[in-house]
Amino acid sequence: MAERPALVPPLVIVLASPRGFCAGVDRAVHIVERAIEKYGAPVYVRHEIVHNRFVVDSLKAKGAVFVDELSEVPDGVPVVFSAHGVPKSVPDAATARGLAYLDATCPLVTKVHREAEMHHAQGRQIVMIGHKGHPEVIGTMGQVPDGAVLLVETVADAETVAPRDPERLAYITQTTLSVDDAAAITAVLKRRFPALTGPRREDICYATTNRQAAVKTIAPSCDAVMVIGAPNSSNSKRLVEVAARAGCARAILVQRAAEIDWDSLAGIGRLGITAGASAPEILVEEVIAAAGTRFAVTIEEVTVTDETVAFKLPAQLDG
Repeated sequence: MAERPALVPPLVIVLASPRGFCAGVDRAVHIVERAIEKYGAPVYVRHEIVHNRFVVDSLKAKGAVFVDELSEVPDGVPVVFSAHGVPKSVPDAATARGLAYLDATCPLVTKVHREAEMHHAQGRQIVMIGHKGHPEVIGTMGQVPDGAVLLVETVADAETVAPRDPERLAYITQTTLSVDDAAAITAVLKRRFPALTGPRREDICYATTNRQAAVKTIAPSCDAVMVIGAPNSSNSKRLVEVAARAGCARAILVQRAAEIDWDSLAGIGRLGITAGASAPEILVEEVIAAAGTRFAVTIEEVTVTDETVAFKLPAQLDG
């Protein structure tokens, strides 16, 4: 570690809690690790298991091979589907080829998949609130036939979406959305379509909700908020937006300590730190250590709730 200058400014680091890994991400990472232990390397993974380069690189070092499509997986080796979920066509194609596969889809995403199937089976058209092109959205829309789902990304979309029958309409959401944005979009849909059917329990997952609530709590008292996460991580990008809306204009997203522009943080006294649901705690510790070479750091931790959720591994990995 580099020596700290003799005269260093003080810095209070305000740690938001909960932060970092959620139960679904933890399960997905353990599925890959356990598969490597059980079957030996290589174990193939279709798409990034979670949206975090550090996690992906760590699993590569253990024997995971990441591919974009199932066609890149050779015969006779196991393949893992990412935590974001996949269209039905993917496991169907794996089965047709005789590939052994492990589904690391977060159980809370699977819940949304089942909702989509149920609504379609009951004759409802579906409005999905989510981000076009995100793997979770692609996977969810792929649970039902093409055209069964209308994608809505914004309030403006909600004002103009045109279902075939407003009396037979349901909505579902991506699990990693901004809670406030989703509520605003849902309010428009409910106003326009009073017969709209929604989920019995919110689709936005507990981890997304809790991390956003923690950031809202710390942001007003911080000079800057740093979200540790990947630029392709939906929940991490939403945390940056939430921090800015909650009163901290200097909200930034970083992947690792090495990419932080410390000069841009000169003069701040309180730095809020959180991590997206796919970012491990070791990256938070790395950032705190880097700050300690430049500032006299004091740590405050602000906890809005304790998380006790855990998910079981697939039955194939037992024993």
